[in-house]
Amino acid sequence: MLALAGVEIEPGPSGGEYCRPMSEKRGSKGGARGSTPALAIIGGGNMARAIYDGGVRRGVLDPERVVVADPDPAKRERFAHAAPTAMEAIERLEGIEQAAGRGVVLLAIKPQALAGLGEELGGRLSDSGRAVLSILAGTPSGKVHRTLGPGLRVVRVMPNTPVSIGLGMSAVAVGDGAKEEDAAVAEKLFSAIGEVVRIGEQQMDAFTAVAGSGPAYVFYLAEAMAAAAARMGFDPETAEQIVRQTVAGASGLMEQSGQEPGALRRAVTSPGGTTAAAIGVMEESGMFETVVEALRAAKARGAELAREG
Repeated sequence: MLALAGVEIEPGPSGGEYCRPMSEKRGSKGGARGSTPALAIIGGGNMARAIYDGGVRRGVLDPERVVVADPDPAKRERFAHAAPTAMEAIERLEGIEQAAGRGVVLLAIKPQALAGLGEELGGRLSDSGRAVLSILAGTPSGKVHRTLGPGLRVVRVMPNTPVSIGLGMSAVAVGDGAKEEDAAVAEKLFSAIGEVVRIGEQQMDAFTAVAGSGPAYVFYLAEAMAAAAARMGFDPETAEQIVRQTVAGASGLMEQSGQEPGALRRAVTSPGGTTAAAIGVMEESGMFETVVEALRAAKARGAELAREG
């Protein structure tokens, strides 16, 4: 087991690696342990696998009570129980749930596939009163409600890609017809793969702009830093190594120190020094406000996509 930048890296249940914050104790009070209701995951892609692996690993999901629907045989092989169609997955969910309507459906498909899912299920979920967790980007809970059935309780969730290593940031919003207990199930499940915040659904576009797209901004900065390192004489492999560990170390320091980012930046920026020279160029170029405007653009685009959908 390797400890790096405040995390432990361990094998995940379906292979690969999974990072656990070192401050986290297995089975600790307030942790994610304790199985959620039976679950049908519609879609078996990377995000579905991350949720499944993290939930099983943390004891939140019982793999014997989870069925995953995906038409791709290769994807189905990654799960203990899988079905080729959503309809079959729902039928199997009905067979393993403790009481009618108690099992939960997690939508992990592309947003454009929602209409087809509604046609396939043909109202099968309409009168079930079932909780549906949707991670469909740019898709309001009301649209899920209208497409799959008026009797459903829809909770909207937005995770980001670091959930694949257990370090995600997810937001949970109570949507159409949903109850507090439904949001609690979502929070428990997604806490197994990172941190979770509760927000109003009207804040989901803003959250997506900050956290959903956020990893790309960090990667963009790392990309520029690596390019600069290469131009200053480092070979590409060494440049990437330097930048990769610098970003990882800075992230770990920000997490462990508890200090806000501005304080950490000021602590390393000596007046008249090399860091001050670099920050000065960034400030003169308007980089700070450019980042703010970029996130506003992402939020606005999210709202546009929701309206277009």
